[in-house]
Amino acid sequence: MAIYTAGFTAWTAEQFFGALKKHDVSNLVDVRLNNTSQLASFAKKRDLEFFLQELCNISYFHEPLLAPTANLLRAYRKKEITWEEYESNFNLLIKERRVEEKVSKELFSVNPVVLCSEHQPDRCHRRLAVDYLNLQWETNVEVVHLV
Repeated sequence: MAIYTAGFTAWTAEQFFGALKKHDVSNLVDVRLNNTSQLASFAKKRDLEFFLQELCNISYFHEPLLAPTANLLRAYRKKEITWEEYESNFNLLIKERRVEEKVSKELFSVNPVVLCSEHQPDRCHRRLAVDYLNLQWETNVEVVHLV
């Protein structure tokens, strides 16, 4: 078993849904702060839910406890803080939220994919969230970043 992560930017819908099918994903856990933006293309919440179910038989879940705050995200995007500061603040935020107690482990039980918008995982909160949960739950599940 693995926990997959993916960002929807830089993918066509065909590539994105094809990758989810290829990896036999069961659940998509959306960790975006804003999942209804017009800029999200095929990944807008309502459209994504429909496509996941119709094309792949994948369940959709939005988990805002694993998203950054608007202020934290804005500070990083405006370069008011470095990635290292963002990472430290985000890890503190999810620790304070006690996400390991509040987020359902069942969502992550069989080949889930954690979704945000960033294509690469190196500077993305989805990687931080998955790493944190993996450590807190002591699951030591392989994390595979789909890019």
